[in-house]
Amino acid sequence: MLDKSGFSFELLFHALSEEKVMDFLLSDPKNGLTADEANSRIVQYGPNKLADVKEKSAVKILLEQFQNAITYLLAGAAIISLFFHDVTNSIAIGGVILINALIGFFIELQARKSMEGLRSLEISLAKVIRGAELTEIDSALLAIGDLVYIKAGDMVPADGRLVNLNNLEINESPLTGESLPVDKICESLPESTTLADRTNMVYKGTSVIKGNGYFLVTATGLHTELGKISTMTQSAENVSTPLDEKLGKLTKTLIWITAAMACIFIIAGLLRKQEIYTIVETAIALAVAAIPEGLPIVSTIALAYGMLRLAKRNAIIKKLYSVETLGGTNIIFTDKTGTLTENVMEVNLIAFPHKTFELKSDFDKRKNIFLNNDVTDVENALHELYLISALCNNATLGLSTGKAIGDPIEIALLKLAYSGGIDTHNLKDEYIRVDEKPFSSDTKMMAVMVRFRDEFIVASKGSVEAILSKCSRYRKESEVLPLDGSFVKLVHKEAERISSMGLRVLAFAIKHQTEEEQEYLKDLTFIGLVGFLDPPRHDIGFAMESCKTAGVKVIMVTGDHPKTGFTIARKIGIVEDEEEANSLMTGAQLHELDIYGRDKERVMNTRVFARVTPAQKFDLVSLYQDEGNIVAMTGDGINDTPALKKADIGIAMGTRGTQVAKDTADVVLKDDSFVSIVEAIFQGRVIFQNIREFIIFLLSCNLSEIVLVVASGFIDPRIVLLPLQILFLNIITDVFPALALGLGKGDRNVMKLPPRNPEAPMLDGKDWKSLIAYCICISGSILCGVLFFEKHYANEPAIIQDMVFYSLALSQLWHVFNLSPAMSSFFMNEITRNKFVWMALFFCISMLAITGILPAAQRILQVKPLSIEIWGGIILISLVPVVLIQLLKRLLRIID
Repeated sequence: MLDKSGFSFELLFHALSEEKVMDFLLSDPKNGLTADEANSRIVQYGPNKLADVKEKSAVKILLEQFQNAITYLLAGAAIISLFFHDVTNSIAIGGVILINALIGFFIELQARKSMEGLRSLEISLAKVIRGAELTEIDSALLAIGDLVYIKAGDMVPADGRLVNLNNLEINESPLTGESLPVDKICESLPESTTLADRTNMVYKGTSVIKGNGYFLVTATGLHTELGKISTMTQSAENVSTPLDEKLGKLTKTLIWITAAMACIFIIAGLLRKQEIYTIVETAIALAVAAIPEGLPIVSTIALAYGMLRLAKRNAIIKKLYSVETLGGTNIIFTDKTGTLTENVMEVNLIAFPHKTFELKSDFDKRKNIFLNNDVTDVENALHELYLISALCNNATLGLSTGKAIGDPIEIALLKLAYSGGIDTHNLKDEYIRVDEKPFSSDTKMMAVMVRFRDEFIVASKGSVEAILSKCSRYRKESEVLPLDGSFVKLVHKEAERISSMGLRVLAFAIKHQTEEEQEYLKDLTFIGLVGFLDPPRHDIGFAMESCKTAGVKVIMVTGDHPKTGFTIARKIGIVEDEEEANSLMTGAQLHELDIYGRDKERVMNTRVFARVTPAQKFDLVSLYQDEGNIVAMTGDGINDTPALKKADIGIAMGTRGTQVAKDTADVVLKDDSFVSIVEAIFQGRVIFQNIREFIIFLLSCNLSEIVLVVASGFIDPRIVLLPLQILFLNIITDVFPALALGLGKGDRNVMKLPPRNPEAPMLDGKDWKSLIAYCICISGSILCGVLFFEKHYANEPAIIQDMVFYSLALSQLWHVFNLSPAMSSFFMNEITRNKFVWMALFFCISMLAITGILPAAQRILQVKPLSIEIWGGIILISLVPVVLIQLLKRLLRIID
């Protein structure tokens, strides 16, 4: 039985030989474990599955919708109204609370599935040797020390140490971010080898691309690398959104304003020896007037509308407030593979002796476009390179199915040959394969011998060292020359130069012979080198330029090779003329630094992080958040999920992304395009501006109501607006115009502005200055106008109260036009072009007309039928604030 006290999941199995791993795990290389021993170890170390996560119940999600300051204030007002037997007012306020909660509940109900994706990666069956027999079992029943068999097409069911293999290649990009399949070995590695370079290990959740092999299970369940990420994802806390925090601060400000005004009014009422009931009733009216009941509803609907707009632009927003948070984003951590690049290998460079070409293959037009040199004098060499690429190849292009199958490098070579004029589909019918020497970690090359008519052709590709060791000559333009030491040095130097650019390099050689030979890998003719690169996405340049213009800093965080990551970063503009040493950092280097202390500045000046672990991605997001930044993190793999959840905005790739990444993220891009991120940031900025506009609108209306209530209380308490009348104004004449403002399309120039300061309040000093000016113009005009009519035309308190109510309602409706920019035309601007504004005005005026006509509505709001003269006065009074504000705004430039 395995000694539990001596076993640790953190043991460096990659540094041990196969024999030592076998001995340590007490496993038999032929017989594996017995069923009893396996069961005993499962009891010791747990089953090979991820922990179940208890999700929030629907009831808890619903209750969370009520947990905000405005809801508490509204609930308090409803209770006070009920205490004073004002049931109608209490029910109306309660309805407002319920409607907003239900909107948020239904939108967020489906967004609580972060861990389901991880569980969906569980492997149902695993092939394991138990009691000397190969059998299939539930992967959850794998135990430490089990001997497991994997082959092409399988998902790896647990972490383990390889002990036997045959041309095994594994795609580890979901875990490490490495874009190329990893060639596996069995030899031990140094203890310091990083996770991405442990080529003698396999990891749960990765997939086998080619070959087969056996491995000993060294970690199961939550102890696997996938399990550790699962735990990190689960423990990462969701941070409150910037909009939540700003609205919370604004609400506290309103509470203090309300409390101050109420105290003034109560003290004045007591000094005037008014009845307690009148004082309390007016205080309730003040509370109702101060609280923007429509704020939660309008902000929720505006954000939901933004979600719909982004969905049409291929960005699915899963969490409502993520729309606005996107607009405040000033840092984007982005993965490379599949996010900035196409996640396919392409031939980027061909180097013949003494001449190098950069090229781009146009697969659809069957044309290779050479970018920097004329290829006339190397056409023969090019043809032979195309021929080798097609012959020494086991992939298929799938021209009929539209889906290429095989190793990414070999697919890229087939595309190169096809674009160069080779009929790759029928080639193997003419060139009959006689023999193949497959690639292995020992030979580091692949070769085939084919028969073509009366000759035999040997085609080979592989590492530079391996190919050159089999060559005795080389082709230079139309000549074939003997290979010497100086030429070998020249080829090695060129290969190193290409590798330093971040490209993967393969060498190519060929031989034509008249007879079939057993040992044909000799006296080959060296043809040239090919450099491969996972190319940048075709639309990434525009997206990067937009980010720069908008003041958004883009940082690459990849598990790929440092040189490759830096090359892509330079191609797309993440780094420009900076030295590689200053802008590139590896995970190993990062591990040695004190990122929260003395080395913080160095880390924050780095633009490309390569070979980083999931924990390091998580720490980098935390570092930038601690500095007050709003951080977005893009990703598509398992390795990205902790950082996706930690970030203010997690953005997953919808096409190439793993299910776990999509389930964890706040935003999913259906087209995987970085351009969609830029569009999402634009929409987020527009929505924030819209929210700011409707908040200014709502608060200027509400503050006007407060001033009117207090002033009326001092002048004549009998004409103070009733709480239900104020609630009607707040829900009807405030909410719908505010909602229309929240649905505006915005201006593209918003992307030319720097990101908002995350620490800045929702409303700055200029906004409060405008608010006060709006409030004085609206309340002052109405109060003066009504008092004028009271003195000359009507002296009934009930009529005056109705005039206050209706003139305030109409002035608030006209006030929506005051929100247009001062430099724009009053008649042609963003607001007058907003169809929702006109729809809102029509609806609100219709509702006001109903209250003036229907007796039932008149009874509820306690208003009376008014004469034509009074209505004329009301309309005239309501238009005065618009005139005053426009004078202040456009002529005197006192307010923005």
